[in-house]
Amino acid sequence: MKILVVDDEEMQRDTLTGFLQKRGYDALSASGGEEALQLFNSYPVQLVLLDHNMPGMNGDELLARMKQINPFVHAIMITAYGSVDTAVKVMQLGADDFLEKPVDLVDLLAKLEKIEHLVAEEEDVSEVNDTLHVRDLPLHIIGDSPAMRRLLSSVQRIAQTPWTVLIHGETGTGKELIARLIHQLSPRSEAPFIEVNCAAVPENLFESELFGHERGAFTGATQQRKGRFELACAGSLFLDEVGELPLNLQSKLLRALQEKKISRVGSEKDLDVDVRVLVATNRDLKQLVADGRFREDLYYRLNVLDIEIPPLRDRKEDIPLLVDFFLERYSPRPIRFSPESMSNLVKFPFPGNVRELEHVIQRVVTMVRGSLVRPADLPAEMRFHKASGQGALSDQLEAVEREMILEALDKHDWVQTRAADSLGISERVLRYKMGKHTIKKS
Repeated sequence: MKILVVDDEEMQRDTLTGFLQKRGYDALSASGGEEALQLFNSYPVQLVLLDHNMPGMNGDELLARMKQINPFVHAIMITAYGSVDTAVKVMQLGADDFLEKPVDLVDLLAKLEKIEHLVAEEEDVSEVNDTLHVRDLPLHIIGDSPAMRRLLSSVQRIAQTPWTVLIHGETGTGKELIARLIHQLSPRSEAPFIEVNCAAVPENLFESELFGHERGAFTGATQQRKGRFELACAGSLFLDEVGELPLNLQSKLLRALQEKKISRVGSEKDLDVDVRVLVATNRDLKQLVADGRFREDLYYRLNVLDIEIPPLRDRKEDIPLLVDFFLERYSPRPIRFSPESMSNLVKFPFPGNVRELEHVIQRVVTMVRGSLVRPADLPAEMRFHKASGQGALSDQLEAVEREMILEALDKHDWVQTRAADSLGISERVLRYKMGKHTIKKS
């Protein structure tokens, strides 16, 4: 990570630069705003450490100009002791964090590691988006919330490996979409992506569906048929709802994964298969193992890499983006949501996740008479939903948490540092929860 240190005090500037270089970072330094801007324009700086109080161009002005050049640059502001209020105001301009003088190098290192992790996530997400754009793939990944960025970062790294992937997620979160994305980002992207919904195949046809059969293997087998493993050769096989797989077939799936061999029904000949297996479930496989309904050895074989897809209620920041996407896809004419109706959508927990939101938009664009969607145009459960006093315990707890955060912010004039202290959490956690609950100063 390339870091630019900006400080008019030579001793502190040299100390910070030397410390960063010894830690393996590529560090540059500047004594003032103009020199910093020249370096910033010349090098791909990812993080800026800048003193707030400098002659000429101070830290907040310099940060604002850097953000104009590159809105994605990260920054840590260094402030004089007791200037926390000033630091919070500057952070509202886009700084990630702040440090008080004298700088605690251990604290600095901890903050750098967090930002470095965030930068790595951003690079992964950028690579995913670039791949989708360059290949012109028919996949649409909508969302820029922290939860979605973490998911895409994991997908990018997992896609480059050959290992089996277990995708967890509630109904409607997009497990198939993520499986297809893993395939498209992998070295197997030019080979087939074959899908099997384990909940939709009759139990007596499962073995033939996965492994194929020979002519005459059973009544009605009038010709040889390849199974999904053979059809997915050199590509990816996606087993959706894998928790529904019958016990008697689980041992055969385990053998196929371990030995990379299958045999068609009615045949004694083994066939080599080169397939990457991706599986998805909305059930608790560990509990199924405990209940004796899923093989423990198969569970560990499938769970080499795992991905948890966040429910829509944990990425509410993405709801307006998803609404725009579905409006563009389904609306025959320009339609927009009023602020009140959008607020209703954001507050609703969406137990059916993105799929439920999609169906809501389909219904709205069909039934709305004008070009503006008002609360009255939404389903009754969304118009009359209350964030507290009903629904699941988790929803009630989230509502209480949101009210506590709002009360703390109001009490401390929206100074996040003080509000976080009063709540007994760090400022970074407070910012995360503010994003999670879509809390913004009006």
